[in-house]
Amino acid sequence: MTAYPAMIAPVNHVEPVPRRIRAVLASETVIDTSRAWYVWEWSYYPQYYIPLEDIHPDLLVSEGRTQHSARGTVEVHALQLGDIRRPRAAKLLRDSPIEGLAGTVRFDWDSLDAWYEEDEQVFVHPRNPYVRVDALRSTRPIRVELEGVVLAEAPSSVMVFETGLPTRYYLDRGQIDFRQLMATDTVTACPYKGVTSGYWSVRTGDRIHPDLAWSYDFPTRQLMPIAGLVAFYNEQVDIFLDSERLERPTTHFFPASKD
Repeated sequence: MTAYPAMIAPVNHVEPVPRRIRAVLASETVIDTSRAWYVWEWSYYPQYYIPLEDIHPDLLVSEGRTQHSARGTVEVHALQLGDIRRPRAAKLLRDSPIEGLAGTVRFDWDSLDAWYEEDEQVFVHPRNPYVRVDALRSTRPIRVELEGVVLAEAPSSVMVFETGLPTRYYLDRGQIDFRQLMATDTVTACPYKGVTSGYWSVRTGDRIHPDLAWSYDFPTRQLMPIAGLVAFYNEQVDIFLDSERLERPTTHFFPASKD
């Protein structure tokens, strides 16, 4: 059992998507549907399955191959739009034992240039309707260390509670010892928080610990309290909250914590 709420949707769970879903390729809208399905191929988040008739008619090009899945036999297709070709990017379910999925297509997320729920862009993968993300201000004192080196010490933080992940602690930059941090070129994205604006590795003695801290200067509107603040992977550092050392969690980002 983890110390944070787990995901609740089982693998192969299916539900209708109550939102308009669109996708863009080469500045052209090639998917536009209000009839998509959520399909949980693994427990952390779903995929969109799109009705074939809601896809640009010239987009799919059969590659003459089939694959078998728990949801039925799929035909593998490339995406073709003008001079742009994305091989093995789509899987068409002609038939499925799951009600509603016959005649739907599952796309590799990165094969399209952008995805939208209604008129808001979504990054990385579809948002899980069972995930809740809250950003709460807290005046509980916090200290961050790694190998005995103090990286940050602050009288308060913004705590981010996200289903399926341990609490993340976002700290004011004035409370960070940037002498121990090295900026990197890493950029990541989150369906719930947006695109990062900064990443830092941590130096302790002669060791470099890559990409342990990050920041969102322009998060999604729901997560505005974390704008400009810095968080650390608590799987990889030691966090003291109210002077009590927290246990390092294990997540799918870091299956085994470093000591």
